[in-house]
Amino acid sequence: MSILVGLVRVSTDKQNTARQHNALEPICWKVFEEKASGKLATKDRPVLLEAISQVPPGGMLAIHEVDRLGRNLLEGLIVLNDLFQHGIAVKVLAGIAAGEHTQRSFILDIALALSEDRRRDISAKTKNGLEAARRNGRVGGRRPVVDDDKRAAILARRERGESIRTIANNLGISIGVVHKTLTLASPQIDQSPKQAAKRD
Repeated sequence: MSILVGLVRVSTDKQNTARQHNALEPICWKVFEEKASGKLATKDRPVLLEAISQVPPGGMLAIHEVDRLGRNLLEGLIVLNDLFQHGIAVKVLAGIAAGEHTQRSFILDIALALSEDRRRDISAKTKNGLEAARRNGRVGGRRPVVDDDKRAAILARRERGESIRTIANNLGISIGVVHKTLTLASPQIDQSPKQAAKRD
């Protein structure tokens, strides 16, 4: 059986690698983790180069899905061609390209193209969501923490002298949300009215 060297890749530190590690570690001799954009050329990806250098004769580079080699069709194919030209086979564990590959094939092309389409679709949906949020008066894609009615209630209760803690408890929101709402509402609002000072 061929010796496998695994490659885990994510683009940022915030992305979770557990799924890739869980799939690769039980079957691989070594697993390398790369935090780099898939748009980089093979020569500019030191972790990938290190993983390749550890693949013994007759061994294979193992990846969870083929898009771990590149973020789009062209970039993925460039890396695959580099590997195949150096006599290194690739084992893909999941997706439509699952299996062992020693040369470029139609199924690899399709898998990379589908991955590119999926990433483009996610990017478009995120962009559309942010644009819709901005049109509705929100900075990002999340819904506002308080709506207009609750904001009005916060301001009215504060004007009546209620403490921030009391307002939060009565309206079922956090103290931080109340404080932020008051701060954003107007610099002139007294954040600590005398009649509420002892209760905050």
